Amino acid sequence: MKLLDIVIKEAIIPSLAATQRDDAVTELIDAIVKVGALSPELRDEFVKAIIKREKRGSTGFGHGVAVPHVKHQAISKMAVAIGVSESGVEFNALDQKPVYSIFLLLSPEDQPEEHLDAMEAIFGNLSQETFRRFLRQVKSTKHVLTLLEEADANTTIH
Repeated sequence: MKLLDIVIKEAIIPSLAATQRDDAVTELIDAIVKVGALSPELRDEFVKAIIKREKRGSTGFGHGVAVPHVKHQAISKMAVAIGVSESGVEFNALDQKPVYSIFLLLSPEDQPEEHLDAMEAIFGNLSQETFRRFLRQVKSTKHVLTLLEEADANTTIH
């Protein structure tokens, strides 16, 4: 699965305002709502669902990255928003360090295989130190898209 197939270009925030996990989740959900990939009526429900998932176990897996995610029946098409924070977000990450890059994933509940493929594509790139370093340095949506294009080009097709 290619990142550019699931990332909503208009839901890339190269300079997150949030410094706390719940605010960052809300900011990214708002970006998805703004582009019409999620109904405004469902905004609060999704924010709560992701925060509830985070309370069970942080998706901040260390190295300055987090991948909050939720599967839900109201989602018909996978959607990913990306947020990059220059100052860092307190995300209760496993290594207790701030998070600088967040990939927020919303998946249809009835497509578990696609959800796993998306998680694999996201984690596969975020586990690479070079990708993380370049992502932290982005200054614009265009820079993020260029990085995603390069990552997709280097991915072997399954």
